[in-house]
Amino acid sequence: MKKQLGLLLLLFGLQCLQAQTSLTLKECETQFLKNNLVLLAQHYNIDAAQALTIQAKIWDNPIVSADLNAYNPEAQKYFDNGKQGAKAFSISQIIYLGGKKANEVKLSKANEQIAEIEFNDLLRNLKLQLRKSFFTIYYNLKKIETTDKQLVHIEDLVTSYSAQVKKGNLPLKDLIRLQSLYLNFKNERLEVLSTNYEEQANLKLLLNKVERVIPVLENSEFEKYNKEMLFDVKNLKDIAVTTRPDYLLSKKNIEATELNIKLQKSLAIPDITLGVGYTQRGAAFDNQKNITLAIPLPLWNKNKGNIQYAKTLFEQSKTEQEKTTIELETEIIMNINKWADARKSYNQIGMSNPDEFEQVYQGVVSNFKKSNLSILEFTDFMESYNQSIIQLNELKKKVVLSAEELNCTINKDLF
Repeated sequence: MKKQLGLLLLLFGLQCLQAQTSLTLKECETQFLKNNLVLLAQHYNIDAAQALTIQAKIWDNPIVSADLNAYNPEAQKYFDNGKQGAKAFSISQIIYLGGKKANEVKLSKANEQIAEIEFNDLLRNLKLQLRKSFFTIYYNLKKIETTDKQLVHIEDLVTSYSAQVKKGNLPLKDLIRLQSLYLNFKNERLEVLSTNYEEQANLKLLLNKVERVIPVLENSEFEKYNKEMLFDVKNLKDIAVTTRPDYLLSKKNIEATELNIKLQKSLAIPDITLGVGYTQRGAAFDNQKNITLAIPLPLWNKNKGNIQYAKTLFEQSKTEQEKTTIELETEIIMNINKWADARKSYNQIGMSNPDEFEQVYQGVVSNFKKSNLSILEFTDFMESYNQSIIQLNELKKKVVLSAEELNCTINKDLF
């Protein structure tokens, strides 16, 4: 039974190891573009818009009609449609006036472009989510790694102190202080893990994967986000208005609403129905051939309400575009400041060499084991060291995330 249980645990452990994959940011983005279900679903909107453009180009089919005799009372004959009988045929075609078809096609093409821009805007936002989750998981794992290393040392000390307390060689208060430090680190670890569970779920959803993703990032890659850069708001705004899909969408919406006004006005213009017909009998003379022409009388504007509605949408789209312009500049300034503040904070406390941190840490642990430090001095150092390393990684994360937000704001990799 024990062997079977051990085998099951081993298999479970192997499955857990296999259920994770290490990916670089580039590999994540490649899989994201290939597998993301939201993007795939959104792409159908482009296909649908293209289909509507095809439909807009199609004219109504001609109408063919036939009038056949059912009963001739004079000859008392049913279906008398021969040479001495009666029948009539006609074919007619509606001719659009006022540029209706041209306006409809132009509006459909504009809507097709809108669908493409909306897809690009969705891609921009999902890409930011992907990068934020990727970097959050990476730096959170760094925090967990630091805490786990300390927990191993503290756990050994707790075990050792417990044995000595039982023998009466050490006071209970020292053991309680170590246990309290151990529990604090455990709680901090759980909080970071909880955040990572959420980010992992988000990353799996974006990549359409079931495996846990372990981000791979070279330490040198951080420096590209931390390098000193001077940004000109006007220059960034000029770039953004040519690259940001949501801004381009606001401009395209104005164009589409203008085209809709033209279409609605053209729909108010009557169309002509043109046709030809043949009547064997029943007209002014036998075998009569006719040309038919029909047009509705424009006694009132039957599309007045739709025209007014289209004009209202046009004014609304202009207001939305003005709002987007203001928001764009505000967002650029805000994200430049966020990145600059995060970078400044990191560089103010991030001057110390991590290797020096590690040397000091190992020295303190060694001295404590040799009883050269009191329990109070040791626990104070451990708490300070843990917080310093965690805060250092937190600041690095903020620098990277604020830089990625600025990239997203301009829709261009500035770093």
